[in-house]
Amino acid sequence: MNRLFFFVLLLVCCSWGLSSYAQNIDPASRAQPAIQAKRTMAKPVLDGQVNEELWFRGRPAKDFWQLFPSDSVRCPAQTEIYISYDDEFLYLAAICYTTGNDYVIPSLRRDFRAGGNDNITFVFDSYNDRTNAFVFGMNPYGVMREALIANGGRERDDFNENWDNKWSGASFRGDKFWSCELAIPFGALRFKENMREWNFNSYRFDTQTNTQSTWSWIPQNQLIMSLAFMNKIEWEEPLKKAGSSVAIIPYITGATSTDFEAQEPAMTSSNIGGDAKIALSPSLNLDLTVNPDFSQVEVDRQVINLDRFEIFFPERRQFFLENADLFSGFGDQRINPFFSRRIGIGRDTADNVVQIPILYGARLSGKLDNNWRVGLLNMHTQLDRDGGIPGANYTVAAVQRKLFSRSNIGLIFVDKENFANDLDIASDEMERYNRVIGLDYNLASSDNRWNGKFFYHQLFNPDTTHTFGDKFAHGGNLSYQDRFWRFEYEQNWVRDGYEPSVGFVPRNNFFSIRNGIRHFFYPTKGAINRYSLGLRSRQIWQPVDGKTDHQYSFSWDVDLKNTGGINADLNHNYVYLFDEFDPTRSDGTPLAAGTEYNYVDFSISYRSDQRKVISYRLEPGFGQYFNGTRYSLQGGLTWRYQPLGFIELNFNFNHIDLPAPYSTATLFLIGPRIDLTLSKSIFLTTFLQYNSQVDNLNINARLQWRFAPVSDFFLVYTDNYNTTDFGVKNRAIVAKMTYWLNL
Repeated sequence: MNRLFFFVLLLVCCSWGLSSYAQNIDPASRAQPAIQAKRTMAKPVLDGQVNEELWFRGRPAKDFWQLFPSDSVRCPAQTEIYISYDDEFLYLAAICYTTGNDYVIPSLRRDFRAGGNDNITFVFDSYNDRTNAFVFGMNPYGVMREALIANGGRERDDFNENWDNKWSGASFRGDKFWSCELAIPFGALRFKENMREWNFNSYRFDTQTNTQSTWSWIPQNQLIMSLAFMNKIEWEEPLKKAGSSVAIIPYITGATSTDFEAQEPAMTSSNIGGDAKIALSPSLNLDLTVNPDFSQVEVDRQVINLDRFEIFFPERRQFFLENADLFSGFGDQRINPFFSRRIGIGRDTADNVVQIPILYGARLSGKLDNNWRVGLLNMHTQLDRDGGIPGANYTVAAVQRKLFSRSNIGLIFVDKENFANDLDIASDEMERYNRVIGLDYNLASSDNRWNGKFFYHQLFNPDTTHTFGDKFAHGGNLSYQDRFWRFEYEQNWVRDGYEPSVGFVPRNNFFSIRNGIRHFFYPTKGAINRYSLGLRSRQIWQPVDGKTDHQYSFSWDVDLKNTGGINADLNHNYVYLFDEFDPTRSDGTPLAAGTEYNYVDFSISYRSDQRKVISYRLEPGFGQYFNGTRYSLQGGLTWRYQPLGFIELNFNFNHIDLPAPYSTATLFLIGPRIDLTLSKSIFLTTFLQYNSQVDNLNINARLQWRFAPVSDFFLVYTDNYNTTDFGVKNRAIVAKMTYWLNL
């Protein structure tokens, strides 16, 4: 197998001369003049028609560069952006020219994703650190979106569309153009007083010319949301502190639920609580919550878990989202000292995962100046005496100092205090406290070619079975990417005593090394826009016992000019089991501890043109699996009923065949989703998930009526059945109303 990889590496290197020639373009040669924002005394009428005099007093942003399919020419579908402002609002207008009037609009739901439809996005780096930014967007039908970008927009996960705020806007559709106007309160943004300029960029998707374009030029091998490539807004006068910015968001709920498995009668409940958002300064915000309720948050997408370790699910609760990277951006995704989803979740005496009410919480976060960010979070959860779960207090403190152009160094402290006296439990029978202190250095070069992270985290808890030296984790990664090549290296060491109770660390007691190389090609003709060949490897060792895992992979990635794509992976795997494990996770006969396995598997995926009314993705896979074989097929099918919504069907099928006496299992997950947007204020989502692995059929229907800006009425219906006889497990109906009140 090693000979095969050396041969492929030689093939990649020799193929350099076969790739189409493309120069490394100097960003300075693509520089744009700054957009000028002029102060106005008149407020625009937000009808989407950019025809008022106030828009044309300053210098616009125009002459957009094409990013897709090529990054070396001006975009054929041009855009013009105008900015004005007064003491309270930032006003923004855009004119988006195109070749026709046939737009792709998946639905009227707020917070759409940009890919595969017509829209424009505005990115404000009001901190001027090219690390964090506020995002606002609009499409030709006036559908709005807002989001946050963290970590410089280096990875797709750095884009958080769950963030919400209060602003207004409208669109207008004309002949071979569409336009929009936005009014964004300065109180919704975070910035330092007396600033004369902000970093700014805008990007646009136009389906009729099949182009993606940006105002500030971005090389094609970077993400379109990258904050490494920004231009400037020049304010006519230094920005002053906005007026008092206090928002109160109360809620009231009522619910009825029945646990049919426990044969208990239906239970009714009601609740009241709320949040407050207080701007202590234009760049520092205080968030408060009392008795928060997250019943309206959409359920997680289920997965078929064939891994030996815990699966990661992202945070969706609104309170935890603003400046989330300041708290959760330490370590990496699988060695993270703070994972906010641990708050409000616990295990009862029967080892069942249960929700724990949060009594109150407070979060202070933002910028002290252009170099310093701070965050302080404190939350308290309720005692669950019946479940044997004590009340707990969670405290997280983080500080971050900018270094050089885009790098930073950060310090975090995480503390969970269990109140064992709540349950009359002796202190030696329960972990009274669990604390982590961590130091991280995040590297990001000005041109985004070099990126990396280096961290050390130390755990403190009462456990005396492990020494201080057994309670740490450290790691580091470094990557380099230019137009043709990407190189990356990563290593991590997690000791066996490192178990942060508020973190996400699904595995400990290991040392790992991961590295990879990828070469990019840019054909000038044909259906392929860009393709790449890559090699990567990961090896894991356990102290004393030696190597426990490795994976060597060869991959081929293709981006098509029609927005589709192809990916193929060939993997060689090695696993040594220190504990017994059933690869099917179906409670069959497990593979014995102390056994090892070498196996090879292959997968290929295809993603169709996202602009079509019907789009799909398919990913078949086959090969060896431990001491048997595995065949899989996963994918999705989407039908768009423009602009009222779409119907989506996701599926995951796995057939695992192991020799006797081990299990043979056929596992499948089917997840149809119906998303209807009856208007820009009434949304209906119905989500079904049939998962044979966990013997559960889940139905979740959510009706949302946005009766005022960022104020909603929700009606949520949830049903769970077992998949053998379709008997009802539990059922619940929740009604919730929230109202955003600016004081």
